[in-house]
Amino acid sequence: MLKSIEQALDAFTQSIWGTPLLVLLVGGGLFFVAYSRLLPYRHLRHALHILRGDYDDSREPGDIPHYQALSSALSGTLGLGNIAGVAVAIHAGGPGAVFWMWITALVGVATKFFTCTLSIMYRGYDSAGDLQGGPMYVIREGLGQRWWALAGFFALAAMFGTLPAFQINQLTQIVREVVAVPYGFAATGNHFTFDFIFGLVMAGFVGYVIFGGVKRVGAVAGRLVPGMVSLYLAATLFIIAENINQVPCAVALIFTDAFTGQAVAGGVIGTMIIGVRQGAFSNEAGIGTEVMAHGAAQTREPIREGLVAMLGPMIDTIIVCTCTALSILITGVWQTEANGVSLTNNAFQQAMGPFGAWLLTSIVVFFSVSTMFTFWYYGAKCLGFIVGVRYQYWYRYLYLALVVAGSVISVKAVVALITGFYGLMAIPTMTATLLLAPRVMEEAQAYFKQYGG
Repeated sequence: MLKSIEQALDAFTQSIWGTPLLVLLVGGGLFFVAYSRLLPYRHLRHALHILRGDYDDSREPGDIPHYQALSSALSGTLGLGNIAGVAVAIHAGGPGAVFWMWITALVGVATKFFTCTLSIMYRGYDSAGDLQGGPMYVIREGLGQRWWALAGFFALAAMFGTLPAFQINQLTQIVREVVAVPYGFAATGNHFTFDFIFGLVMAGFVGYVIFGGVKRVGAVAGRLVPGMVSLYLAATLFIIAENINQVPCAVALIFTDAFTGQAVAGGVIGTMIIGVRQGAFSNEAGIGTEVMAHGAAQTREPIREGLVAMLGPMIDTIIVCTCTALSILITGVWQTEANGVSLTNNAFQQAMGPFGAWLLTSIVVFFSVSTMFTFWYYGAKCLGFIVGVRYQYWYRYLYLALVVAGSVISVKAVVALITGFYGLMAIPTMTATLLLAPRVMEEAQAYFKQYGG
């Protein structure tokens, strides 16, 4: 039965993540790069000034300042996609998949600039009269009511795509491997009871934060994200420094395998699709989740939030995912049968011994729970859009139940489910952004004429 479910979910994902979606995400991103004449990349310094609060004004509409909006978005992207997602990409597509993750991130800078500028340009009011952001509101407000079906399609797909199953699944896996089994809290062959109890405990912790609403999520993310990223980067840079002589070979392997596809995926196209898929899962450029986080920013200037948002793929994929990939490749563990977080854990253990496993476990705790905080916000907003705000409160209970369920199901089924719905979310997000791109450029020209940058 479980095998049949896994096969069905895998077939579902493969049918979505084909060449058309690849063209939509990468081709659409390349269009934004060319159409903007590299505008987002040329205004990096101005983006950093906005991020440090030079233009913050608490009197402007929105819920959280620019920094917390980016932190909230990064708490969703800087999660298990950076630790386990990279490992999944290498396991399934070989080292060359990392190259296509890089390409996705580079064009994702322009994609995020456009999508998140629109998140402020076309905020809309929910059924309670509160100002909201997200692709569903961008579609409704920017394209008109006749496009409501596309907006509803995004909201429905996002309710499934932002489920916490992957985060809690991988967190449970590493805690079981590093703590529960070695110390006798779980049997080696039968670990259902431990996984279930651990899921209940984590549901209680996540519930405490999400019942405080988006402002509590933003405050917690603003404290957690910088610390957890710094700790993880320090750990991976230590592994890289210890194996510095292997780095040139690892980088060369990434480039050569990207165009030969000989490792696992069955050719260049297979490697490319896996890399783009996991890159999108990691930095979420063009998926639409980032639009919901940045849509909560306190600002009247859409371009400012677009500039802040574009920093996400640089931090997430170019820096953090690269460190993970190099750690896995230079230690040689990528050639084993391990997958997901277990593969990254093997790299940490090989480089640091038992301490490495404990260190990664503590990092995974922060990464996974911060993502679960943010994903609740996304799913609740989508439900509120479809059925009304007064009913979205109940999503919290469903979400917490899925935290428990995600702790006991298989990683293969979880990856297939989440990445499949991520692909569906990209269709309305990219379609609306491509149609509204001229309005973004008009806004950008007016903004830079006034503020320079």
